[in-house]
Amino acid sequence: MKTIGLIGGMSWESSALYYQIINRGIQEKLGGVHSGKSLLYSVDFNEIAILQKEGNWEKLGQLMIEAAQKLEKGGADFIVLCTNTMHKLSDEIEKNVSIPLLHIVDAAAEEIVKDNIKKIGLLGTSFTMEQTFFKDRLLYKHKIETIIPNEKQRADIHRIIYEELVKGIINTDSRNVFLEIISDLMDKGTEGIILGCTEIELLITNEYTDVKLFKTAEIHAKKAVEFALE
Repeated sequence: MKTIGLIGGMSWESSALYYQIINRGIQEKLGGVHSGKSLLYSVDFNEIAILQKEGNWEKLGQLMIEAAQKLEKGGADFIVLCTNTMHKLSDEIEKNVSIPLLHIVDAAAEEIVKDNIKKIGLLGTSFTMEQTFFKDRLLYKHKIETIIPNEKQRADIHRIIYEELVKGIINTDSRNVFLEIISDLMDKGTEGIILGCTEIELLITNEYTDVKLFKTAEIHAKKAVEFALE
């Protein structure tokens, strides 16, 4: 079994979900009392959120590289970055370590392709929805077209993520906002929805909608299990 190097804390709520899914997945595959071999480097999300708001991606890159290098030195065999937004810096991380990084977009795309979906809706932080790093990788590497919510909807999603979900606050009114946005995206021709912020799946599940959901944290964590056992 390979040792998984987790860069977490963005937020710790979703990092806990990763840890749970990975260990349950290992136990399901190996039986008995098996669990995953892993190292977790957890950042202070307040520092990360401030730098994101300031647009200081250079400093953020330095922090992510430092985290990945510490995991490599600690014995990790590959890196799992437990957040969508910070995959903006995946190239920088990969250039500065000698172990693989398991990319969240590739993991999600693999599942989307299995369902023969060509047009997908994307929910996430404003960085993930509006910048190109996520959408371009889906399009140019996996031939999947992305549709994002309108400007007001994107602002609502971003606010709910940072003011509620990263703090573990689950609000019914906010869930209804998300469900309305999902319905709107489906009306625009999407064939499914990427929950492209690892916290969103704490709020939105198929208990509340029949739409095909691609929960990136769950997909990514399960892919880490597969990779660890290869």
